[in-house]
Amino acid sequence: MSAHRAPAVVLDPEAGLGLSEVELRAPRAGEVEIDVRAAGVCHSDLHVVSGDWPADRPLVLGHEAAGVVRAVGDGVTSVRPGDHVVLSWFAPCRRCRRCAAGQAWLCTGTKAVENTLPDGTTPFTSPDGEERWPYLGLGAFTDRVVVPESAAVKVPDELPFAVGALLGCSVTTGVGAVTHTAGVRPGESAVVIGTGGVGLSVVMGLRLAGADPIVAVDLSAERLAAARAFGATHVLDGREVDVAAWCQDELGGVDYAFEAIGSPRVIETLPGMLTSGGAAVLVGMAAIDATGSFNLFELADQGKRILGCNYGSSVGELDIPMLARLYLAGRLPLDDLIGTTRPLAEAALAFDDLRAGTGLRTVLVP
Repeated sequence: MSAHRAPAVVLDPEAGLGLSEVELRAPRAGEVEIDVRAAGVCHSDLHVVSGDWPADRPLVLGHEAAGVVRAVGDGVTSVRPGDHVVLSWFAPCRRCRRCAAGQAWLCTGTKAVENTLPDGTTPFTSPDGEERWPYLGLGAFTDRVVVPESAAVKVPDELPFAVGALLGCSVTTGVGAVTHTAGVRPGESAVVIGTGGVGLSVVMGLRLAGADPIVAVDLSAERLAAARAFGATHVLDGREVDVAAWCQDELGGVDYAFEAIGSPRVIETLPGMLTSGGAAVLVGMAAIDATGSFNLFELADQGKRILGCNYGSSVGELDIPMLARLYLAGRLPLDDLIGTTRPLAEAALAFDDLRAGTGLRTVLVP
């Protein structure tokens, strides 16, 4: 069987970001071939493009996507051709201690973070045979991918592909940060710093959990308006308000402070927003070598906590279908999270939008 050739958004350490042809081999044992129908543009891709997370080899970008199963390799049992699937970028090994404990988001056996398939290989090459590597084990900014079985999560056929793409990362991360990482209970208060795709998903998760009040903070009036529509009871412009002082003066501190930007400077202010016993939840991903400082006495004296949040502490094969059902039941207004749809050729413009902090989630369509 000849390799499939198609354009892909490739980041080359020397040539930079561009659209170039890649060839995709057929699926092997334990792998699934998927026609990509929609892919979200996420800050984790931007971190690589901007150099916050250095890339040492050519990467096919894209890790938030949905599509249709085209073919399966030997031994695959959870999906079959024709199934609609969401791609889960943190493909767990299902064998390590963390996976056995039900903590797939902490899997120590995954190869996704090394930008390879589980066996350390890549399904992509350039037309002249040079390897191109799948970002976070997916490489979804193209029209077809080969991924490990654990990365392909079956969802109802009626789920729109653009919504499904967002379930692959931003929505699962944001809602999971509330329900899993923090365990927010009805009536507890929260502030969300940054209302891009992940931050708005945190707001949705807080409304789903019954939190009140829900305070959203951003620099964009458009995004703050969206946050109010998604369930925020208060919105603050971060340029005009000292958020920590506001939280203390108006609310006596909040139970939870979610940071969805990945800014060390902002993260350092989170404990000052909390009431005693409160928790700061780090949802945004900072640069690899980023550090921050806190008042250690205050953390101990007031029993305040700092919680790391990877992928919303979620198990993709459980949480993605659950979120899909909530959307289809009208409990999550995910259509309103999609701002712009662009063709793959406009990926650079989508990254510019992300850098500028304008608009809602952009979805690329092959």
